[in-house]
Amino acid sequence: MDGFVRYLTDPDQDPRGAGGGARVGWYSAGRAAVHPVPGAGTMAALLRLPLPEIRALADRARREAAVPAADAVLLPPVDGGTEVWASGVTYDRSREARGEESTDADLYERVYDARRPELFFKAVPWRVVTGGEPVAVRRDSALDVPEPELALFATAFGEVAGYGVCNDMSSRSIEGENALYLPQAKVYAGSCALAPVVRPAWLVPDWRALRVSMSVERAGAAAFTGDIGLSALRREPDDLLSHLFAGQPFPDGAVLATGTGIVPDMDFTLEEGDVVRIAIDGVGELSNPVVRGTAGLEWLAAARDDPRARPRERGTGAPE
Repeated sequence: MDGFVRYLTDPDQDPRGAGGGARVGWYSAGRAAVHPVPGAGTMAALLRLPLPEIRALADRARREAAVPAADAVLLPPVDGGTEVWASGVTYDRSREARGEESTDADLYERVYDARRPELFFKAVPWRVVTGGEPVAVRRDSALDVPEPELALFATAFGEVAGYGVCNDMSSRSIEGENALYLPQAKVYAGSCALAPVVRPAWLVPDWRALRVSMSVERAGAAAFTGDIGLSALRREPDDLLSHLFAGQPFPDGAVLATGTGIVPDMDFTLEEGDVVRIAIDGVGELSNPVVRGTAGLEWLAAARDDPRARPRERGTGAPE
């Protein structure tokens, strides 16, 4: 899929030196190449602009000299002060699942039909992982699931600039024990993954016509599969963003995951070594191995200032 990416071209070079740091690029799938985006050194800088200016930069980028995608290490498409938020109970299946796991099922019934959606903070940029990097389940949780979601990349003006694929990892046992434990069930190291490519909104004529699919591979076999059409999403993206932006400014834009309509039954839980694969037609794909606890994620703190600290064995992360 063509779209915006954040990337390194020489991960062995000091990121503080010329050309060594992360850049924003336009990924061209047909050419298997990445074009630097002029005038936008970070994704946050890109999302500070109004949508027409972002589109103009994309057009300019396609005329810039490109580097082969094989020479680019793709990073999570979020940086600076851009926060990741998420929505809950936006599909009928999500409402059912929250009721199954919780003694406070009425809370989820009410928010599903309410005018105001459920919104919660998910991650700061440096805690976000991308394709090929591990996601995690908490050591103090007994029931854990991936949540495949359409992510909205919003400008500082609240416009939908692009779409992405998000894995909003969740502890069903912690949230089910008490709804007030939601932050612990949702916000921890390895709980948020974003596919590397941001698909521009102008290349997605009808998001409701798209489908989301997810599989969990365990020991080489499918432990779970599911899919759903985005037409089942109860909330409009513009409505979700209007509620998010109503309470505070987002000068570096924001990413908002729109909730999931794919939730396994209560007899399924993720295990260490599983691989979660998510795809959204016309938007992108995301694949992550699963680890338990913080082991395997110690590099996150170091990668906050030096992207060379990210796992190298994952390869470039370049999408098909």
